[in-house]
Amino acid sequence: MKRQIILFLLTLSLLSFKVLAQTGLSVTPPRVYFTVDRGQSQKQVVTVSNVSKTAALDLSVSLSDWDYDLKGNNNIYEAGKIPSSCAAWVSVLPSSFFSLAPGEQKDIEVQVSPPANLTDSLPVHTAMLYITQLNPFDDVNEKGANIKVAIRTGIKLYQRFPTTRRADLDITGFSQKQNLLTLRFSNTGNVWADGTATCELLEQKSGKKTVLKDIVFYSLPGNIREVYFDLPKDLQKGNYVASAILNYGEDTTVKLAELEFKHE
Repeated sequence: MKRQIILFLLTLSLLSFKVLAQTGLSVTPPRVYFTVDRGQSQKQVVTVSNVSKTAALDLSVSLSDWDYDLKGNNNIYEAGKIPSSCAAWVSVLPSSFFSLAPGEQKDIEVQVSPPANLTDSLPVHTAMLYITQLNPFDDVNEKGANIKVAIRTGIKLYQRFPTTRRADLDITGFSQKQNLLTLRFSNTGNVWADGTATCELLEQKSGKKTVLKDIVFYSLPGNIREVYFDLPKDLQKGNYVASAILNYGEDTTVKLAELEFKHE
């Protein structure tokens, strides 16, 4: 019996993905936000495009759950398996199956309808909406074996209730170990808080400043997160003050932490 291997190429929170110019899928936006109360419904439009000039795409829509780990990576679960899931509230209109001719694009409506009798007190619920290619194309892997390749794109869905937004982060730790600075914080607000973490070093004797690479982060209410700043390999020995800043929220709220350490 001939064995067939299908390789799914997955993109999360990306606008487009192309493979060897044979097929391509573009989905916008990569994240969709809903503000909708219990017993109500809200629709948002997602645009799906076939960027290939030659290959048609047969596509299906499915749902899973997700959350962030300590480092901000995505954990993926079966739909309905985590307390913050809204997968059961999501419907896709007009259908969960459709086809796109080469160069064609299609708008699909994603509807979120929290049940009227919902009793949990979580401020934010989430789900992952997958768009998966059903007609994989032929390819060859690095060992020369024939494989089937299909594209699957994940779109993050966020739902909150229509209450006053309160984006808030608390810095709970700032530490140094060898060539790594670790900034730890928690999301104590009632809404997603996305932003940028920045860090600057000051060598106390010379006054020389060193700016480290910015880090973009995402968080949900209740999350505990860590971001990591790498010290430059050529950083001179000395006594340093590290100043880290979290910039987040629609009004660009700022939280600051400082750390003194000796680099040897």
